[in-house]
Amino acid sequence: MESESQIEMLSSTRGRIMTMDSAYHVIGENYQRDVVVAASYCGVLPARFMARHEPRGVIGVDCGIGPEGASISGLWYLEALNIPSAVADVNTVVLGNGEDVYRRGIVSRLNRPAEDCGIVEGMTVSDAALKMLEVDPLLPDASEVTNRRVVYESSTGRLIVCIDSIAFALPEDQHRNVLVTAGHTGRSAVPYLERALPYGFICSDGGMGRDQSGVFGLFMVEPLGLAGATVDARRAKMGSGRSSYEDGVISAANRWARVAGVELGMAASEAARLLVEFER
Repeated sequence: MESESQIEMLSSTRGRIMTMDSAYHVIGENYQRDVVVAASYCGVLPARFMARHEPRGVIGVDCGIGPEGASISGLWYLEALNIPSAVADVNTVVLGNGEDVYRRGIVSRLNRPAEDCGIVEGMTVSDAALKMLEVDPLLPDASEVTNRRVVYESSTGRLIVCIDSIAFALPEDQHRNVLVTAGHTGRSAVPYLERALPYGFICSDGGMGRDQSGVFGLFMVEPLGLAGATVDARRAKMGSGRSSYEDGVISAANRWARVAGVELGMAASEAARLLVEFER
């Protein structure tokens, strides 16, 4: 059955891909069955309306993303509900035309459940919608979503590893790997650093805070010989170790990191390589 405001693009035993001109056209009939492709922005407001019907997947439009990422903030609202979601680059689609978004759109952003389905940035919306229809996202516990990724291996065998929190360090990181993470480095981070004992680390300054409390941990772990630095939270996304590595700019560094050559204003990726190559 096809509602007046929805167009069926594909059907299988798992459900359908349905296009519509507005997120407000998602209906109860789509419940846990259909991938909905809507020619709307994907902020929190439209995400709420779509989420109440729990579609199998959601694809909207990034609408230029905007201040504070407001036009795509619904991606993470839907992620919390484990609903695979993505948005198309607004420059590739006709706004208000769901069928055009499906046929011409190119994915610009996506959430973690969508990654689980095999979706990547640059994929066509039609391919992304099919992935959502055919593949179920994982159901990980919060502690399992670490986004651990090795981004560099040095000539010594030491690794630069991105993780979203220093709390996600593994035993094999001790005295061996440089961890690039994305939580603040206030005093509450110290017990995790003491447990992790990485070869070096880069975290976030958390926006510094009063009395530069967001970097207290850097200097509290100096007696342990830990080389550490922070990135400016205004430049790199908190909660994303990969963003700390790719977008981060060094805002503070402790004594041991400075000995390794880390300087303020340096790209985090360069600082991480200095730390991992440094011979003590």
